[in-house]
Order: sequence, then C-alpha cells, then structure tokens
Amino acid sequence: MLTYIIRRILVVIPMLLVISFLVYLGLEATPGDAVSYMISPDIASQVSPEDYERMREAFGLNKTFLERYSIWLLSVFEGNFGHSLAGGVQISVIFLDRLPATLELGLAAIFFSTVIGCILGTISALRRGSATDSVLTVAGMLGVSIPEFFFGLVALSFFSLQLGWLPVGGRLLPGYETFWDRAHHLVLPALVLSLMMTAGVMRYSRAAMLDALSREYIRTARAKGLPGWRVNLLHGFRTALTPVFVLIGFRLPTLIGGAVIIEQVFQWPGVGNEFVAAVRGQDYPLVMMIALFSVLAMLLASLIIDVLTALIDPRVRLE
Repeated sequence: MLTYIIRRILVVIPMLLVISFLVYLGLEATPGDAVSYMISPDIASQVSPEDYERMREAFGLNKTFLERYSIWLLSVFEGNFGHSLAGGVQISVIFLDRLPATLELGLAAIFFSTVIGCILGTISALRRGSATDSVLTVAGMLGVSIPEFFFGLVALSFFSLQLGWLPVGGRLLPGYETFWDRAHHLVLPALVLSLMMTAGVMRYSRAAMLDALSREYIRTARAKGLPGWRVNLLHGFRTALTPVFVLIGFRLPTLIGGAVIIEQVFQWPGVGNEFVAAVRGQDYPLVMMIALFSVLAMLLASLIIDVLTALIDPRVRLE
C-alpha cells in the first residue's frame, strides 16, 4: 500500500501542472483584464491609453501569456503565492481569512448529510417496496433534481423574511466572537447545502445496502440464526459503506473550493464567495491559487478514498 500511495502522490505533480496551465489559459481567453475591471465606468473616458498601459505594466499584464504563467509558476514553487491585484493583500492572508468560514459550512453540511442520508437510505433498503421506501425514493429524486439556489431562496424567504427565525445572511455580527455566537447564522446555509447532499447519500446508501443484502454471505449469516439487526448492520451496512465513502470523499474538496452557490445566496464569507469575486475582477493570482488548492484537495480526496476503501473492504487490494 505504501508503494501505491507514493506513486499516486508523484502523479499529482504533473496533473497539477497541466490543470494550472489550463486554468491560466482560460483566464487569458476571457475578455478584458484586472485593470479594466478596477477602472470605474464613470472615469473610464478620462483615463488615457498611456495611463492604462502604465497600470497594466505595474501589474505585469503587459507581458505575454507564457511569461506571466512562468513567473507565477516559479513564485509558487518558491512558496510565494503572490498578492491580490484588487487589494494588494497577500493571497495567503486572504485564503487563511476565508478558509475557516468555508470549513465551518462544509463540515457541518457533510456531517448532517452523511448521518441523515445513511440512516434514511438504510431504512429505505430494509423496507423495500413499502410506502416508506416510495416516499423516501421520491424525496431523494427531488433532492438531487432541484437546484441548490432554489432551496436557498425558498429557505430565506420562509425562515428569515416571513418567520424571522434565522438571519438573512452573513456569518458573524460585530462584537461577537465565539462559535455559539454565530451558530444561528450557520444553520440555514448548512441545512440547505446538506439537503442535496443528503439526497445523494441516501440514494447511494440504499442501492449499496440492497446490493449487500442480496449477497451469499448475508444469506449464510441468516441461515446460521444470527439476529436480524446483526446481519443488517454488522454485515450488510459495513459493505454498503464503501460506495457511500466514495461519494462523500469526492465532496470533501468543497471544504476548500467552498459551496459557491450557497455562499453567494447567503453571503457567507468563504473561499467560494471570494473565488466568484476574483473571477469577476479577473484577479488571476487569487483565482489560480483557489483553483489549485481545490484541485489538490480533489486529488488527495481520491487517494484517501482508495486507502479507506481498502481498509473497509478486505476484498480490495491496492497495487
């Protein structure tokens, strides 16, 4: 297994290089640049072409695409993530400032969706063909079909505007510092984000549980007279966890990239919200670093999934 892990880690490096080049190329293909975004339309006519070029030169935007990409890549290898073109703040400072909010939201959503999804999926599988199974199946299909922003807007309209139970948006009010001070701000975005994730986990766990219960070793365990709860939970549910772990693992990168849509709807000050603002302003150093960390999280999540799968299911061998 150690050889497999080392080989996978070595593969990550060229993959990151290729993906970073493609992301940089995509930013280059977008119209305009960071300077044109920073100049207000009200004063755009007053800025001379010479002043515009001097501003582009100050930010290094007058260089060719390959020159700028090479400079950025060398600085990353040196551990220098650069500065935001919009505010001049170090990207590492921005990332560390926004990351706790995204981790808070993502961990809460993954926890709720995993626990609730596995419970509902197992109940649906154990009561296959019943009214409970039909209701949960329809709910799961609706959950993965309706867009997140729709759930978010409905939740805001009902729980915040009409009932006034929860805040409209944001993460923390001035003068408040502890987690419990901002917990009521977290409830609505975390539940909305976990809703679609719960539906996915429920469907996966149901299908995996049905497949596990049809196996020969389950029939053998029942023939030996083992209690039904022991057969279902200790033998069936353990095997059914493998595909569920795969699904959950590939959602772990949301802890870095952030739930962009939910953070936009609820104005949650996380990495995803900052990423959208950076794309709009063509702040390419900030966009590149957020994209790079998101891709790295995805690749590491894939490796962790493989290792956990091998540990959970003794039939899986990593070579």
